[in-house]
Amino acid sequence: MESKKNILVVDDSALMRRLISDIINSDERFQVSDLAMNGLEAFDLVTRDPRKYEAVLLDINMPKMNGIQFLEQLDKMKIRQKVIVVSTLAKEGAAETVRCLELGAFDFVTKPDSYMEARNVNFKQRLLASLGVATGVDIGIPAKEKEKAEPVSQKLQAKQSFSSVASRALYDVTAAPAKRTTHKSVGSGAKKLVALACSTGGPKALQSVIPKLPAGLDAPMVLVQHMPVGFTKSLADRLNEMSAIHVKEAAEGDVLKKGTVYIAQGGSQMRVVRRGSDYVITENANEPARGGLRPCADIMYESLVDLDFEDITCVVLTGMGGDGTLGIKQLNNKKNIYVIAQNEATCTVYGMPRVVAEAGLVDEVVPLDAVADAITKNVGVR
Repeated sequence: MESKKNILVVDDSALMRRLISDIINSDERFQVSDLAMNGLEAFDLVTRDPRKYEAVLLDINMPKMNGIQFLEQLDKMKIRQKVIVVSTLAKEGAAETVRCLELGAFDFVTKPDSYMEARNVNFKQRLLASLGVATGVDIGIPAKEKEKAEPVSQKLQAKQSFSSVASRALYDVTAAPAKRTTHKSVGSGAKKLVALACSTGGPKALQSVIPKLPAGLDAPMVLVQHMPVGFTKSLADRLNEMSAIHVKEAAEGDVLKKGTVYIAQGGSQMRVVRRGSDYVITENANEPARGGLRPCADIMYESLVDLDFEDITCVVLTGMGGDGTLGIKQLNNKKNIYVIAQNEATCTVYGMPRVVAEAGLVDEVVPLDAVADAITKNVGVR
């Protein structure tokens, strides 16, 4: 039997430290090796031996040094740790959680609103699934826990950690590589679109892509980042502050405009439709998740199949699972597309780019810092 993964729990609440520790220690794959009451204590423990912990569970609001400050110090000292933020879904906490993800936090799990909710098996499953992904162990939930689990409502699904949800999605991608259509270059007056998909590690990766895009990009961009409801607006606002190109959370009825990035709303399925001479975004919060995902990149890509875009640049960045590949495969059968995938060395999780590459659908594999240039080169500038 493999040795247990060492976990550091950081929270200023003694009750929450105890509850989270009980959950972790109940799983034979993990053990809580240390506890910290704030970021300062955690930083001291981590800097003593950066290789001791396979994962760190981190609260945000703490005295002396909060979770954001802790991550900033790790980033400053170039210390790599798999950090899972345990956060609330309150709107006032969304920006802070997004900031943690930008600083390199691996994932986040919703912190329950009450002690009783924290004792619910759903929180336990989400926490252990996220830890399993972060530490690279089997993410399956023991059968005895599945038997005790209550059906998860749509509301609870929206609260799940985004990497653990994505990791459970199954993709019927055939082993045989797809037959690639020949990409045809089009002029500056053509109808062009960029469609990007990412998941685990996406918020940090997007900081290396979106701010590097020119304001005059000769196409609009639609973007799916796997996140629950309440977080994508903070992500969009943050990227907009950093970028020359305009970035916004997509809204029902948005008319696509060149030089604008539209980020799908968390908890909704985004499509592009044709209305008259315009291409318009639709957002459906009532549509079920596909493969546990809402938003789902496959749905976004599929919506483009029957539209009259003359050139679609598909971009797949870091993420668990294979969301996007089936949609891109359908586009490849009917449209003029160019597919850019992030390379393995720069991915937080080499899942989504690997699946699309192994399906034989990729034209160009590039490191993260070259993605923006690849997009701009293919799309052009007005």
